[in-house]
Amino acid sequence: QVQLVESGGGLVQAGGSLRLFCAASGSIFSINAMGWYRQAPGKQRELVARISSAGTTNYADSVKGRFTISRENAKNTVYLQMNSLKPEDTAVYYCAARITDLLTIPKDYWGQGTQVTVSS
Repeated sequence: QVQLVESGGGLVQAGGSLRLFCAASGSIFSINAMGWYRQAPGKQRELVARISSAGTTNYADSVKGRFTISRENAKNTVYLQMNSLKPEDTAVYYCAARITDLLTIPKDYWGQGTQVTVSS
């Protein structure tokens, strides 16, 4: 059984910073790509940032230059450093990862989500 657990969300004023954490645990053989998605009320879930197992990153245009994704493979953990936050960044942020378990079956896993609220 594999789990993704997020933390680090909260309430912050515009211009502030937050750092999100997501740790994978369970019967993990390997982790491929990891990423962060977000969903604002009334909107579709969208990709925020993604990082491959080799460290290649890509970002949504709306967060380029403000957000940084990173990972620690030894800890099965991915981070999202969010700077210069704007009210439009308010959303539930979800961690996602493609994980191959001990049965060598790759699957996409999702965390439970963490709320980020940016006040103006």
